[in-house]
Amino acid sequence: MPEPVPPILDALGRWPGAQWLQGSGTAYLVVNALHILGIGLLVGAILPLDLRLAGFFRGVPLAPLAAFLSRCAAVGVVLALSTGVWLFTVKPADYWVNTAFRIKVLLLVMALLNVAWQHRSGLLARAAASGAVSAGMRLRALASCALWLAVLLAGRWIGFL
Repeated sequence: MPEPVPPILDALGRWPGAQWLQGSGTAYLVVNALHILGIGLLVGAILPLDLRLAGFFRGVPLAPLAAFLSRCAAVGVVLALSTGVWLFTVKPADYWVNTAFRIKVLLLVMALLNVAWQHRSGLLARAAASGAVSAGMRLRALASCALWLAVLLAGRWIGFL
């Protein structure tokens, strides 16, 4: 028996922004391209930063790298999340029952929690200022790499289920 779809998902599908994307291939194309741009900014910024925190590229100064790339990643997160939620509204009931979508959301939450943990109490700022990266920070950086790549793969997987 199919899983019941929460009524809120039907409402999301009738939201004017969703209807605009459903009725306009051009609008959908632009929002989808912005989503990909956000993902590119996020992954393109977070992976080099995480690799540096994990111990690679030790010759590269951490302070300017961390300041610049963490801001780029933040812009990417905001763009990817906002357009991702908008794209979700195009077929909310279909996405709701898609296993890959659910896995992506779980991985995304885990990745965002890891970011919050890494930034809590100024840990990243202190590491950038001192150049000293703790073993815990290295581990969280490696987890971040794995989580963001897994989110990316799960997102691609959605279209195949």
